[in-house]
Amino acid sequence: MRLSVIGCGYLGAVHAAAMASIGHEVVGIDVDANKIASLSRGEAPFFEPGLQEILTEGIASGRLSFTTDVAAAAGATVHFVGVGTPQQAGGYAADLTYVNAAIDSLLPHLAPGDVVAGKSTVPVGTAADLARRVSGTGATLVWNPEFLREGWAVQDTIDPDRLVVGVPAGAEGEHAAETLREVYHPAVAKGTPFIVTDYATAELVKVSANAFLATKISFINAMAEIAEVTGADVTQLADAIGHDARIGRKFLGAGIGFGGGCLPKDIRAFSARAEELGRGESVNFLREVDAINLRRRERAVQLVVDALDGAVFGKKVAVLGAAFKPHSDDVRDSPALDVAVRLHGLGAHVVVTDPQAIDNARRLHPQLAYEADRDAAIRDADAVIMVTEWDEYRRELSPAHASSLTHGRVVVDGRNGLDAAAWRDAGWSYYGMGRP
Repeated sequence: MRLSVIGCGYLGAVHAAAMASIGHEVVGIDVDANKIASLSRGEAPFFEPGLQEILTEGIASGRLSFTTDVAAAAGATVHFVGVGTPQQAGGYAADLTYVNAAIDSLLPHLAPGDVVAGKSTVPVGTAADLARRVSGTGATLVWNPEFLREGWAVQDTIDPDRLVVGVPAGAEGEHAAETLREVYHPAVAKGTPFIVTDYATAELVKVSANAFLATKISFINAMAEIAEVTGADVTQLADAIGHDARIGRKFLGAGIGFGGGCLPKDIRAFSARAEELGRGESVNFLREVDAINLRRRERAVQLVVDALDGAVFGKKVAVLGAAFKPHSDDVRDSPALDVAVRLHGLGAHVVVTDPQAIDNARRLHPQLAYEADRDAAIRDADAVIMVTEWDEYRRELSPAHASSLTHGRVVVDGRNGLDAAAWRDAGWSYYGMGRP
């Protein structure tokens, strides 16, 4: 099948390359000429495990191409729209500028029977509005939300845990759903749940999933706040309640909280949309979820300050991590970088290291010092704080090796991923999040 993908950022580039890898002919379209040039050369413009390999393979096979010309979408059977929906400046609501522009640019190139599949995360009600604009072309709009985890996006696209398609009622919707089943044939054939629903439900599936995950993370971080004043250990607490099958252990890792380009802005946009619908009270709890999340960043900074006896000015603090999560170079709303910037603001000499995200971090916060080499970053440090749980920090950095490089023996574990006993036995003052 011939497909077009409008928008070649984190979502679109992965989707285009993944669809080509399962046999479709795909053209990726984006207004960013530099990004398109990079992709056309077979160079992934961001780090995502597995993307480089399927990108190279797709271009070499001739099934995958990229262009800035939206007219190249003509002749495709399905047009995926995967552009960004950032938070509005000065507000919580989602900015739909790019979604609207993508649909408008597609309209002249659509033919009767085509399917336009929205993948962007949008406020509930958006798909119904866009469907009215698309209907004049004879094409059908469906909403097919993505559920990708950065660091696992290629796997999640090729082998998803479920597929959700919101369609209009009647034969038109049934035809569109069948077309999407064909697009995702390998996953459907192996029994992946394929859920067909209406527009509003499909939109809510995505935002409610993100809201639930954010709530679970902030819940355990709220428990960490209680643990810190009672002497309890939040990691043991999480293990104990995680054995309950109704709760589960996933997303119960206390630390400095979530970030990235999805969860923070999506829960804020959900709250804003609920207010517009006159049901803001239904999701008031999301504002507290957001507040708890942001408080944990400040708590991590305070742990460093306390560990250095209240005097961080002029002290060297090595910050292990810049990306918002491991296996990614994404620094959007990164708690790791936020902690680094706060420490810098207190007068500390902050040196940030990360296996993949240094270039992106430097563009965003050039006032910080960066060091690609982990050992060089911690050399002569008065304190070390781990804020992104890359394996080279969590598993591969031994306390004995660190002792041979640093000036001080203070380690703050912003992700509760280090072996506290091992670091303390090696003579370090270990501080965890919600741990004694």
